[in-house]
Amino acid sequence: MTELKGSCRCGKVSYTTSADPVFVGVCHCKTCQKSTGSAFATVVAVPTEGLTVTGTTTRFDDTGDTGQPTHRDFCPACGSTVTQSADVMAGITMLPVGSLEDPASVNPAMQIYCDSAMSWAPITGMQSFPKMPMHG
Repeated sequence: MTELKGSCRCGKVSYTTSADPVFVGVCHCKTCQKSTGSAFATVVAVPTEGLTVTGTTTRFDDTGDTGQPTHRDFCPACGSTVTQSADVMAGITMLPVGSLEDPASVNPAMQIYCDSAMSWAPITGMQSFPKMPMHG
């Protein structure tokens, strides 16, 4: 895997990893919709142990659609989400694809929580799950 690099909008928080992605996907859950202010979130998931984050972040803890805790770390200066994690996926950190220096370097292969997807924003051509595959 080539190195993935990214940052918040203002550049005060950045990250880098050389770890192979665990998955690249789209999430249509209500939590991601609220967090992004959009119809879905597109993320690349990497092993947490291989990720280096530089800069100070603020954390927002919530409960995801699985009923388990979720965490969103964002830049306190510009508000951009830098990392996301969910307790149901221990050891995995999700990076918003839009925060990558080269967002076109990854390609989503699956989408989850399709039962919450906006009817006006269909995504075709990838594996789809009504909820999270391992939780329902």
